Amino acid sequence: MKTSRRGVLGALPLLAAPAVARAQATTRRWRMVTSWSKNLPGPGISADRLALRINAMSQGELAIEVFPAGTIVPAFGVLDGIASGAVEMGHTASLFWSGKMAAAPLFTTVPFGLTPQGHIGWLATGGQALWDELYATQGVKPLVGGNTGPSAGGWFKKEITSLADVKGLRIRATGLGGDVYYAMGATPIAIPPADTYASLERGVIDAVELLAPVNDQPLGLNKIAPFYAFPGFNKPNGVSETLISLKLWQELPEHLRLIIMAACHAEHDLALGEAEIANGRALRELVGSGTKTMLFPADVIAAARTAAEAALKRIADKDALAAKIVTSYLQAAEVSRQWTAISALRV
Repeated sequence: MKTSRRGVLGALPLLAAPAVARAQATTRRWRMVTSWSKNLPGPGISADRLALRINAMSQGELAIEVFPAGTIVPAFGVLDGIASGAVEMGHTASLFWSGKMAAAPLFTTVPFGLTPQGHIGWLATGGQALWDELYATQGVKPLVGGNTGPSAGGWFKKEITSLADVKGLRIRATGLGGDVYYAMGATPIAIPPADTYASLERGVIDAVELLAPVNDQPLGLNKIAPFYAFPGFNKPNGVSETLISLKLWQELPEHLRLIIMAACHAEHDLALGEAEIANGRALRELVGSGTKTMLFPADVIAAARTAAEAALKRIADKDALAAKIVTSYLQAAEVSRQWTAISALRV
């Protein structure tokens, strides 16, 4: 998926900068490190597009350059890079930071949890304040930065016919999805997206839980693991996060903060809309080339749901802030389900 600078900026009439140029302040030059390979469909493209949008809207006051995973910091080193002051900004996903902040994965997705729309509703009604409070412990300001939408269940070398087939499985999985697979007897392994094909090919893993069809297709996982599982109970949402040094964020004038916030939310909405159409096309192509779709058996879904509930309870037991985040999330999920149970009806 290639997007020209002119095409991106031309699609943003509501976010265009004022026609009358104001006096320019000293340019702030920031490096945005990411957890993605360059141009990875979905999050990789969102990172580039977000930088373009902020650069244009700030009229030169902010100049952001994007550095893919491994060029300055490794894929899972984005948070540390910003917290240490080595870089100014990042584009990544909160589910990578469970080892530092137990409740962090809730801000990307929760198995059987909020949909993308419900998640944004949660952030707007108290979730963002909790996100800020949690990440302040790392010296970082978090914002949304894209969304790949609901994920597929993953790629498997062999068909899953019962819970017994999950036991002993070595699967690339991160965040709470990894915790759920562990509870079901599998061995989750955290592997950067760019390294999944090689790990699958060498037999380091037997399965891959990654994202959705349009993100997975370019990696060629279907060539080794032909079974594509649904539903994606592990990731019903796919929020990317934009991270900024909290010190630098606090030093920004108000208009630049508002520009960054507007750019981040615009990228979230645009990426989510693109994913809805692109995933349908990609799935059609994958099935046409031999991919076999499969539904998780009922006993797998039941065990996964029980494991997800237990994982959230363990997080809530960590500390007072984690408990507050879990409680807030579950309350939002309950309210959202009550509405979607009615609003999703079709006549």
